[in-house]
Amino acid sequence: MTAYTATVTVRLKHGVLDPEAETTQQALDRLGFELEDLRAADQFEVDLDAESADAASERASEMAERLLANPTIHDYEVVVAERED
Repeated sequence: MTAYTATVTVRLKHGVLDPEAETTQQALDRLGFELEDLRAADQFEVDLDAESADAASERASEMAERLLANPTIHDYEVVVAERED
């Protein structure tokens, strides 16, 4: 088994209202930052042991689908890196 860190980024799908991002974008606009769009995201780092990077990615994806994200309103991305202790 190899030690991996899977980073799962969860964000609302395009078209789903994102009040946190909207409020933040308005504040940035008032500060003089011009943006086309802003989206908020949650990021989870999961340390796990797996046979391969693909196996670690599959486990992290299953976690996202079962708990970390609501597939109806969220998209998610999984990035896996080997962990050096």
